Amino acid sequence: MSWKPEIEELRKREALGRTMGGPAKIKRQHDAGKLTVRERIDALLDPGSFHEIGTIAGTAVYGEDGEIGSFTPANFVVGRGMIEGRRVVVAGDDFTVRGGANDASIKDKLYLSETMALKLRIPIVRLVDGTGGGGSVKTIEMEGHTMLPGYENFIWEYMVQNLETVPVVALALGSTAGLGAARVAASHYSVMVKETSQMFVAGPPVVERIGPRMEKNELGGSHIHTRNGTVDDEADSEADAFQRTRRFLSFLPASVHELAQRGERHDDPNRRDEWLIEAVPRDRRKVYQMRRIVEAVVDRDSFFEMGKMWGRSVITGLARLDGWPVALMASDPYIYGGAWTADASQKVTRFVDLAETFHLPVVHLVDIPGFMIGLQAEQQATIRYGVRAMAAIFQSKTPWCTILVRKVFGVAGSAHQNAERYGVRYSWPSGDWGSLPVEGGIEAAYRAELDAAEDRQAHYQEILQRLDRLRSPFRAAEAFAPEEIIDPRDTRPLLCEFADLAAPLRTPGKTRFGIRP
Repeated sequence: MSWKPEIEELRKREALGRTMGGPAKIKRQHDAGKLTVRERIDALLDPGSFHEIGTIAGTAVYGEDGEIGSFTPANFVVGRGMIEGRRVVVAGDDFTVRGGANDASIKDKLYLSETMALKLRIPIVRLVDGTGGGGSVKTIEMEGHTMLPGYENFIWEYMVQNLETVPVVALALGSTAGLGAARVAASHYSVMVKETSQMFVAGPPVVERIGPRMEKNELGGSHIHTRNGTVDDEADSEADAFQRTRRFLSFLPASVHELAQRGERHDDPNRRDEWLIEAVPRDRRKVYQMRRIVEAVVDRDSFFEMGKMWGRSVITGLARLDGWPVALMASDPYIYGGAWTADASQKVTRFVDLAETFHLPVVHLVDIPGFMIGLQAEQQATIRYGVRAMAAIFQSKTPWCTILVRKVFGVAGSAHQNAERYGVRYSWPSGDWGSLPVEGGIEAAYRAELDAAEDRQAHYQEILQRLDRLRSPFRAAEAFAPEEIIDPRDTRPLLCEFADLAAPLRTPGKTRFGIRP
């Protein structure tokens, strides 16, 4: 006698598990412009690669004959699959069942997803479309008692370990609150979908108890969280979010115990773009497009920018040089002249920690006039966050290459690389550096002399002309600081050489400290 009846029962229960919240709830999900969790998994993963775990977990009601009368699937779908041939863990909330909030077995399935990624050393992608870890207040009646916060700590232990071990991607694909929002923030790369996803510590009904009534997007839309640093990027659609996920993961190893692989070598490493020789204006007061420079020196179409909407005076992203993956950081002179604000400094810290965690060499294109100054900068504790960014840079051990494009001033400028260890450094002829910019420093250093002059402005210009003759990068290069001044057109060949030199220096394993969200 075979076990065929049990297998038939298994298939029946699996089919029930895949019904999710039923046709009405699925229609409601689609009417809201959102995919169901199973549609999302199919869209994210390589076709046919998903191996689900716990399909039949849920809450069943049995008749007197012992047969299932009704079945409510657990609202959390978990399993393994492939993204471009590389294995990942996928964990998705099912909003069609109790709004993605906690029900029978979700704790264990969530726990499984995080531990599976950690123990198998593979990336995890969280498809978040749910609320707190304890469910709604209806859980009180269901359980017969209130929940003491802290049960979820065992989950957080593994989530924190994952941040220092495997790539973690979190996509906010609906209204996420409480633990759901925290799961988005506790990641290396996070995305919200414009208009259809929101994040809150608590949603509008709860907030209304202490303040005015607000709509979901008004309280926690992507236009808020992609600009305050909570979330890295904003996607136009769920399909766009999935594509961003695939690109992000393509630059990283499966875990810190491996090294990121070299990609396709489709761009000439010796390519020299002629326009780079005039990319930086001779007039120091004029700005230029740093992103265009970035695109010119990395492999074509390889730059993947992260966090574009916050800390905007610093550009961060992943790229390839002759196929090798690198972490790239650059100044944006269009935003505060490239000065480091409090937000920009926090962005630098998080990005440098990401590079250090996954052993990615860093390329830094520098145009830093210093930390942002003024009352607002002081109120935002700029120096505190700036010093934290500097500490991250000086703690970093990954290979580092710096291109001094223009300004390098003050304390922030001194953090263009860790001067206490070897780093590759080049300067363009447009390089300009010092303790502070000459134009502003003259007023402080020569005030008495200027006040005594018959023609203050003429005397100011005379001093400026004297100092201008001494601020040439060639004068500094005579003192071997910087080590080399290069033709801007040679930047890409030299960066590709750096990537080749850095590749064998990368050492797999955990870093001395783990990345913080």
